[in-house]
Amino acid sequence: MSFRLAAYAVCIEDERVLLARYVPPPGGSHWTLPGGKVEHAEDPFDAVIRELAEETGCDGVVERLLGVDSRVIPAAEAHRGIEHQNVGIFYRVRITGGALRPEPNGETAESVWTPIPDVAQLRRSGLVDIGLALAHTLPVTGHVASVPVGGLIQH
Repeated sequence: MSFRLAAYAVCIEDERVLLARYVPPPGGSHWTLPGGKVEHAEDPFDAVIRELAEETGCDGVVERLLGVDSRVIPAAEAHRGIEHQNVGIFYRVRITGGALRPEPNGETAESVWTPIPDVAQLRRSGLVDIGLALAHTLPVTGHVASVPVGGLIQH
C-alpha cells in the first residue's frame, strides 16, 4: 500500500472558493483545492501555506483547522494499480496578499475564485467536496462522515 499525507487550503471569500486547475502529465485536467504533499519533517500547518503560494501565487494565513479526511483507494481504482491511502488535512485559509498566477514549472495551470454554487458543475477532485463540507459543517471532532463526492475525479 502506498501512503500520502497532504495539506489543503479551503479559501472562501464572498461565497466563492479558490480552486486550482490541475493538469497532470500527460494531459487532462480537473479542479482541486490548493495544497499537496507534506514533505518529510514538514509541519502540515506550514505545508498548506507553502503549497498555496507555490500553486497560486497568493500568500495566506491559516485561520483554523477544519478537519482530517482519510480514505483508502482500492488497487483497481488507484493510479498505479496498488492500494493507496490518502490522509488530507484541511485548513481554512485567508488570502492576505499576492496575485493569482499559474504555478511556475508545475502542474497548476490556473487558479480562480469560483462561486460555490457553480462548483457542482465542474470536473473536480473529491477533495473539493470534502473541503467545502468541512467548511460548511465545522464538525467539533474535525471528522466528517463519508462525504458523497461529485465530479468525475473521485480521489
